[in-house]
Amino acid sequence: MITAAQKKSFDENGYLNVEQLFSEEEVNFYRDYYMKLRAAGTYPHDDAGIDLGHADPLKRYPRMIHMHRWDEISLRWLLDQRLKECLTALTEREPFAVQTMLYFKPAGARGQALHQDNYYLRVQPGTCIAAWLALDDCDEENGCLEVVPGSQNWPILCTVKADIQASFSDVTVEIPEGQEVRPMVMKAGSVLFFNGSLVHGSKPNTSTNRFRRSLIGHYIEGDAREVYRWYHPVLRMDGSEVTLEQSAAGSQCGVWVDQEHDFELVPSSPFPERPE
Repeated sequence: MITAAQKKSFDENGYLNVEQLFSEEEVNFYRDYYMKLRAAGTYPHDDAGIDLGHADPLKRYPRMIHMHRWDEISLRWLLDQRLKECLTALTEREPFAVQTMLYFKPAGARGQALHQDNYYLRVQPGTCIAAWLALDDCDEENGCLEVVPGSQNWPILCTVKADIQASFSDVTVEIPEGQEVRPMVMKAGSVLFFNGSLVHGSKPNTSTNRFRRSLIGHYIEGDAREVYRWYHPVLRMDGSEVTLEQSAAGSQCGVWVDQEHDFELVPSSPFPERPE
């Protein structure tokens, strides 16, 4: 499923867009299914709360997290054979599965400032890897993902204050001047796989009537020994649990803050260098 050229591109750039990995019929099902789940009520980890009359679109359509822990359809997607084959080919070992997320990102919604996933997961040794399924066509107008090619080779960077008028999370990372930030224009059904150290994020959805929905799985390399407690239980790709240690530091991915939030930067604990 992954060619030698695709593997080389992933190793060099830190990401790979596998086009139309999921069919139009599947995408339509997932999009409708999660819209119905979101409309039906609240769920664990709805940290933003739901307020259908709120001016902030992300209060009307807050993200969903860890759906696979209580929803069988989400669990089956997380362990999908196609994702398993791609992830195994890209990381050269069958990974472990740790998280599902659904971002709705309606028109007018904030994005998420540039960040690195492994800042939150704290996988050791190795890193995490994301599978980001586009449920809508996404481009710069509706806030597509943006990535910094090659940044998968960088260490975990220190965080600084983010602009919470443009980002739902209040931390970001600084990148060297002149470094390319590349928009990932994707068709619905395509999956972007990317390394946990790759700097990425998204700008606000500036469209007037378009969603930018995405279904995301987070995985960790199969030789990892620990990950932050938020991501336990850790699953093999057959759904069975595997026991790993808990990293001393970490957080949930992108802590939501409202636009009236008073920023207070909490220093991150040191992150050990990756062993050779």
